[in-house]
Amino acid sequence: MSDQIQKPSTRKGKKMLPVGHYRGLSSWTIAFFVFLYLPIVVLIVYSFNANRMVMNWGGFGIDWYLKAFNNSDIQKAVWNSLIVATVATVFATAIATIGALVLARGGNFRGKTVSLGLITLPLMVPEIVTAVAVLIFFSAIGMNLGLGNVIIAHITFCIPFAFMPIRARLEGMDTTLEQAGRDLYASQWETFRFVTMPLLMPGIVAGAMLAFVISMDDFIITLMVGGAGSTTLPVYIYSMIRRGLTPEINAVSTMLLLASIAIVTAYWILSKKTKIRTGH
Repeated sequence: MSDQIQKPSTRKGKKMLPVGHYRGLSSWTIAFFVFLYLPIVVLIVYSFNANRMVMNWGGFGIDWYLKAFNNSDIQKAVWNSLIVATVATVFATAIATIGALVLARGGNFRGKTVSLGLITLPLMVPEIVTAVAVLIFFSAIGMNLGLGNVIIAHITFCIPFAFMPIRARLEGMDTTLEQAGRDLYASQWETFRFVTMPLLMPGIVAGAMLAFVISMDDFIITLMVGGAGSTTLPVYIYSMIRRGLTPEINAVSTMLLLASIAIVTAYWILSKKTKIRTGH
């Protein structure tokens, strides 16, 4: 009996084998990352191509970036993307925060599991299905708000992305601090405002960042729902590709990629700091 009890701890204490121990795995890993990221590297490199032909290198230059910055249509598309992403992030994060508080701190109630499943369902449903469903709904009720339709669709789609980090933060929080606040005669609102919200804020910011990136990069829902005058940057890039490939497309795509990487990196750093502080 004693030997059986000690076996799991012995296995747990074993040193994990390095990746190189498995023959061929390192090569397959390198090949995977090359296959995944080499096209992106090529796109970035050729965005500095001085030649108008995309794949004919004509020397280093930044003329296509300057042309992209001075393109009024691109500026309008970027402005639309920022408006949609900002508004959608604010509302989606607010709804996700309320939902996370109810599901994580509301105790057990009828329909809790179903509610959690409904919130996370858009993460598992193909995006094209969500886009078609939203389009049919807007057509059925006769809603045609232009950019407003895109914003409403993005709010719906971004809620689960904001919800997951906030809920994870709530479940990892130490409730003793909130209990201490109540023991010191703080009301429920005061405890929530001065204890819960400051502790929850890293999760809220992380969820908002993730929702903002998802909204900025979304293409399918925006293409299906958006009407005249509601073209966002991803949709405009698609329209540029249909007219023919130019280094200007590479330049715009590179700028969008770098912006997304910057936000995702900030989200990762914030999440890492949160884990260090909480010890999870």
